[in-house]
Amino acid sequence: MTGPLRHRGPDDSGRWDDPDAGSGPRMVLGHRRLAIVDLSPLGHQPMASVDGRWMIAFNGEIYNHLAIRTELDAAALAPAWRGHSDTETLVAAIAAWGLEATIARAVGMFAIALWDRRERVLHLVRDRFGEKPLYYGWVGGDFLFASELKALRAHPGFTNPIDRDALAAFAARTYVPAPHSIYRDVYKLEQGCILTVTPGAARVAPGAPPAEGRRAGLTLTRYWSYRDVLAQGATDPIPSEEDAIAAIDDALGQAIAGQAMADVPVGAFLSGGIDSSTVVALYQRHSSTPVRTFSIGFEEAGFNEAEYAKKVARHFGTIHNERYVTVAETQAVIPQLPAMYDEPFADSSQIPTHLVSRFAREQVTVALSGDGGDELFAGYNRHFAAPRMWERLNLLPRPLRAAAGAPLSRLPVGLWNTLPGNRPPHFGAKIQKALRVAGGARRFDDVYTSFLDEWSFERSPVLGTDAVPGFDLDPYPGAPDAVRMMYCDATTYLPDDILVKVDRAAMAVSLETRVPFLDHRLAAVAARVPLAMKIKDGRGKHVLRELLYRHAPRALFERPKAGFAIPIGHWLRGPLRPWAEELLAPSRLASEGYFDAAAVTARWRDHLSGRRDATAALWAVLMFQAWLAEQAAPAANHWKEAS
Repeated sequence: MTGPLRHRGPDDSGRWDDPDAGSGPRMVLGHRRLAIVDLSPLGHQPMASVDGRWMIAFNGEIYNHLAIRTELDAAALAPAWRGHSDTETLVAAIAAWGLEATIARAVGMFAIALWDRRERVLHLVRDRFGEKPLYYGWVGGDFLFASELKALRAHPGFTNPIDRDALAAFAARTYVPAPHSIYRDVYKLEQGCILTVTPGAARVAPGAPPAEGRRAGLTLTRYWSYRDVLAQGATDPIPSEEDAIAAIDDALGQAIAGQAMADVPVGAFLSGGIDSSTVVALYQRHSSTPVRTFSIGFEEAGFNEAEYAKKVARHFGTIHNERYVTVAETQAVIPQLPAMYDEPFADSSQIPTHLVSRFAREQVTVALSGDGGDELFAGYNRHFAAPRMWERLNLLPRPLRAAAGAPLSRLPVGLWNTLPGNRPPHFGAKIQKALRVAGGARRFDDVYTSFLDEWSFERSPVLGTDAVPGFDLDPYPGAPDAVRMMYCDATTYLPDDILVKVDRAAMAVSLETRVPFLDHRLAAVAARVPLAMKIKDGRGKHVLRELLYRHAPRALFERPKAGFAIPIGHWLRGPLRPWAEELLAPSRLASEGYFDAAAVTARWRDHLSGRRDATAALWAVLMFQAWLAEQAAPAANHWKEAS
């Protein structure tokens, strides 16, 4: 099972067999190590506590582990330190204070498997925002857990079928939302949670993801809640914009300083946008040497932001590295995606994310990214466009909205793209979707759902399920609609799409990514920033922009938000069309029995004709089809050959 995870840890491997099992259930821990802190064998895992009670297998980084060591030393609770790894710090702190008290102190990203030899229970722990992945489930009579599904599939008893409800959610959202996975009886541990498993509970699958509380030997505890953070922040708002900028500067700077520490080379991704530029600005301010930054450029006009990144890098004086990739290089990544992402995943920016990760890995082992800024500071267009749109739509009777919206939504995407003005990528598709929403929405939640559901107001194309994926939009009573969206994005789209995309794309080349915006101390500050300081003059991230403008000229960033986009929709009508038509062939869909061939074919024809941009919906079906074909090849052999 550790073999397929070699890309996540090429530097070392370890295994521990429980010597106390006797005739009872047997615990085995395995680990693959990417050495970042303490490169010596003293960082080897699985690692035991000095008292012998605890065994740990840990993926991630505890950025404040030296401060934790100091606290243990001061309290005379420290062991005789052997090395300086954060794993040793973590297991020593657990031995001294217990698991929950240690996690409360820990600043970092982590997926932890902790075996209590005295009580004979297993604890699985995931970090607060879900930066590090952790799957678990019941397979062939055993209870398994791992960072990626390919490790679970390597178990000889793996026969778990595809979960059609999860597939329906994937078709709608383009990712499989936690706690579900694409397989039955296999789940993702949600962010901010601890799952405690007794040997008895490990024998029988519960048939559904464990709920909070204790049931049948399984205990799910939520040790940190973003909902609570937002609710507390709303009761204690920062009084002025100046105070807000200062608080963000301090918290983000502290996060970057902690995350820049490693015993290996560290750099940063730089797109030239607000988030990555702010990270680089504060990183360079704190660093005594020029920061290494990385970006990639594309040949296609309208999708290339490398020139912006170069200007930002020049201003900050970084050692900037850029590489332009061809269409052929970009498309060559597509066949690798099913194995790289392990379960169906269809955010097409996964391709450039992998390319920039591969490029950065030539020089560094760790890269800081600007992810998370949109969710904390209202950076997505929907955060300010959707409430404004609903406010106007709600003034009209629904029949009138439907009468106007339906015919206009049928106008070709290309027509909207010919309108004058500076337009972001996919402008026509977004206008088309907004017009469809105008006719069907009954409440604001319908508007928000439509932004994230590729089959909104239509029947799911997945056969054999009536499941309709829902969203939790209620952080606290009376929350403004924009705050409700930001909360939902931070607890679903961020961990299940953005962080999955970055983790798998980077770890495929053994690159560790770190996300300063997701330091929980910064999240608490962001929750106290009033919405009016986040959204101003019709755009988001106002306070973050103002912080950045203290380090760089405003003119460097005055342009529409583009995202990390590539022209997948255009390619599907051109060079990728033969590949797509093979995977979407009606006879193939019908024989496999997962998708309604008629519904998918109708979308495909609309996309080819230009009547409707269906890039995201079709990419999801294509990624599932490619993933399904990948499952026919033995996963172990594939990864053995790749390594």
